Amino acid sequence: MSDGQHRALIEIHVAVLLFGFAGLFGKWLTLPAWCIVLGRTGFATLALLTVWRFSPPQRFQANLKTVAQLGLLGVLLAVHWMAFFKAIQVASVAVGLLAFATFPVFITGLEPLWFDEKRRRIDYLSAVMVVVGLGIMIYPSSWGGRVLAGVLWGALAGLSFAILSILNRKWVRQYSPLIIALFQNGFATLALLPMVLLTEVRIDAGQIGLLAVLGVLCTALAHTLFIRGLKFVRAQLASVIATLEPVYGIAFAYFLLHEIPSTHTMAGGSLILLTTLLAMGQRASA
Repeated sequence: MSDGQHRALIEIHVAVLLFGFAGLFGKWLTLPAWCIVLGRTGFATLALLTVWRFSPPQRFQANLKTVAQLGLLGVLLAVHWMAFFKAIQVASVAVGLLAFATFPVFITGLEPLWFDEKRRRIDYLSAVMVVVGLGIMIYPSSWGGRVLAGVLWGALAGLSFAILSILNRKWVRQYSPLIIALFQNGFATLALLPMVLLTEVRIDAGQIGLLAVLGVLCTALAHTLFIRGLKFVRAQLASVIATLEPVYGIAFAYFLLHEIPSTHTMAGGSLILLTTLLAMGQRASA
């Protein structure tokens, strides 16, 4: 393994570690989910603007159609993160992260709708196993219980992220990831700004500091490290490493929040992670 590959693997692991750490802010911040996302995307936009300012010139054709499409993806990004933090707030870090971990299976099921790709039996089996895993996580929670709500919000976060990832396949062929991330975070911020006028939220300096850490370290820096690591590491390997996000997040929640996942949550989540790994492995070998 070359020095470049070794450094890239470390960068991807650090990025995934930061992604998992981000889930804890849903518990630390006593703010509505939309407000957390507004702070996250706002600080991330400022950080990405700073990186863009001191980076080599980036190619970008700023026509109305392109800006409008990236704007819609920014709105989708806001929906994704709101669902993600809502899942953690109504249930737990473990439930939110493990339910969100369904996104690779959503991608597998949705990609044939946009691209000329065939579905295989393993795709259908993966979908069934993920549903079973979610069912194990929910059981024996009562209908309308917090675990059920957390699983549904987490699955929505996974679905919205899957759609975002699929649509981004087009843009990464045309523009740098920095430009895409900058515009999407910027438009997500703009989409949520009207909520400040419509809703009264009290926020102190400590919460602003936490939002800055979430936006700069767990968003702008994490995405930069992950994308830079892809220069030397295959996307398939990076995806496998990304499945460690719930593992890191649950470990952080255990040591810093003293959250202990239930047996049902761990059993169902383990089935989801195992199914995801097997599905990605089958896809890579196809």
